[in-house]
Amino acid sequence: MNPLLDRLQPYPFEKLRRLFADVTPDRAHTPISLGIGEPKHPTPAFIQEALAKNLGGLASYPTTAGSDVLRAAICGWLEQRYRLPSLDPSNQVLPVNGSREALFALAQVVIDPNAKAVVVCPNPFYQIYEGAAFLAGAEPYFVNSDPDRNFAPDFSTVPADVWPRVQLLYICSPGNPTGAVLTLDDWRELFALSDKHGFVIAADECYSEIYFGSERPLGAMEASHKLGRKNYERLIAFSSLSKRSNVPGMRSGFVAGDARILQKFLLYRTYHGSAMSPSIQAASVVAWQDEAHVAENRAKYLQKFQQITPMLAEVFDVALPDAGFYLWAKVDKLVNINDTDFARRLYAECNVTVLPGSYVARDANGINPGANRIRMALVAEVDECLEAAQRIVAFTRKLASS
Repeated sequence: MNPLLDRLQPYPFEKLRRLFADVTPDRAHTPISLGIGEPKHPTPAFIQEALAKNLGGLASYPTTAGSDVLRAAICGWLEQRYRLPSLDPSNQVLPVNGSREALFALAQVVIDPNAKAVVVCPNPFYQIYEGAAFLAGAEPYFVNSDPDRNFAPDFSTVPADVWPRVQLLYICSPGNPTGAVLTLDDWRELFALSDKHGFVIAADECYSEIYFGSERPLGAMEASHKLGRKNYERLIAFSSLSKRSNVPGMRSGFVAGDARILQKFLLYRTYHGSAMSPSIQAASVVAWQDEAHVAENRAKYLQKFQQITPMLAEVFDVALPDAGFYLWAKVDKLVNINDTDFARRLYAECNVTVLPGSYVARDANGINPGANRIRMALVAEVDECLEAAQRIVAFTRKLASS
């Protein structure tokens, strides 16, 4: 067996299952889960119809590079969304089976397993980054999010002797779980570090279309273009239809950016066997070409966050994020309790599931930046999320008075 598998930590939801293993929740309450970031809004009918009309594609082997039509649709969306100059569909984009598998696979492509490489990750983070680093034979280095920087990672804290070993840097903007969006100055700093040390930047942007102001979150390729960089050197952006279009089961996304890297990535994926079904490709084309359903989806999230954030702010240190569908709350505003105890007792007494913040972070530089925080995914419909918020507020007030 591959000994590197032994370095993988249990996934956060496995830890949560173990935390709740001996707990019987109060059945007076219907179960509500805010623990998993799985979109619950209905899949748009026109996407379902496109999928059904193209089931004939199941009779054909798909090509790893995807259809010309899909790659053109992805390029068109990128150009419109991020105000980019024309992209080359033949070598600057590649469809993938959801951003998760591509985020993992990229590390296997760009990491030299003999180089004692380092992979830089934000902290807290999406656990795929860590697993990808370990299984590529690299070491993850965690950069803590800074509440004083709107939870953006502070890369100035990375020791000078670490940077020369860095071969890949993961960044998530809008962030999971914090919702933080990188600024143009943040990107300028990252690009300068990449130029100096030669590492690849993997920009995870799967939450880019859920935001709460009039200004759309800045994208990595957009920042690169604004800063006058040519050909998106050492930059790969990842996006997905899962959150944008409420189709997590389709497993449809793309990677885009540096054509030289994507050429190698295509080679890897050809051997790996990661081609997207022609039926999914056809449904993806219509999804990327429509913005009306995305605006409707965003409005539903805004309605929830505008109602629920003030309620929870009465008992938690929490604020409306820049983007994404998570609330990242500090639980010790009213009560002296850690995140895992809070989650366990909330589940037992109120049948509401939240994810302890320490489960999506690691100890780094003497702290775990997720400690005493919880992540709440407001993915259900508004009435269910409101009911959960009401239970959480009542539970927290009860704890504070006991």
